[in-house]
Amino acid sequence: MDPLIEFVLPIKGLHNGLHHYDWEIGPSFFEQFEQSPIQRAKVAMQLELDKRPSIYELNFTFNGTVEAECDRCLAPIQLPVEGEEKLVVKLGEDDDQDDDPDVIFIHPETQQLSVAHFIYEFIVLNLPMIKVYDCESETSKPCDTEMLKRLNQAEEQNPQDDQGSVWDELKKLNN
Repeated sequence: MDPLIEFVLPIKGLHNGLHHYDWEIGPSFFEQFEQSPIQRAKVAMQLELDKRPSIYELNFTFNGTVEAECDRCLAPIQLPVEGEEKLVVKLGEDDDQDDDPDVIFIHPETQQLSVAHFIYEFIVLNLPMIKVYDCESETSKPCDTEMLKRLNQAEEQNPQDDQGSVWDELKKLNN
């Protein structure tokens, strides 16, 4: 059985109007995507589908946490992730397509629409580039204090002030 079958919407049999879907996205979801940057997560995903005669408007809302490694101290952290995304599905032929990434076209006789890949992309793209965690407000801090001490020692031994000389040398080349 396909583990992503629950994310396949039977669009052909739906009546016009609003339809609501709720999912709990966990580790088994991300295992289905090759080389996923997310291994463990707990994300609540809501979808509101507004079906009209020739267009479907899909509004995704999600929030939860993704397990990641802190870029500062390498400790495992629960990184918050949340967002709202909109996807418009239009009925039409391939030559009707435009360049809007938030609009997709499907054949008018399409029976089902899988939203699993869109959900995956929305969550991954809402992850911050730099995975740091403000652990000062937590009662039990997940930070690796030993690693942070070593980083502070390394910064004290090698101050960043000497980088100005590199730029000065490059400016001389411009003249």
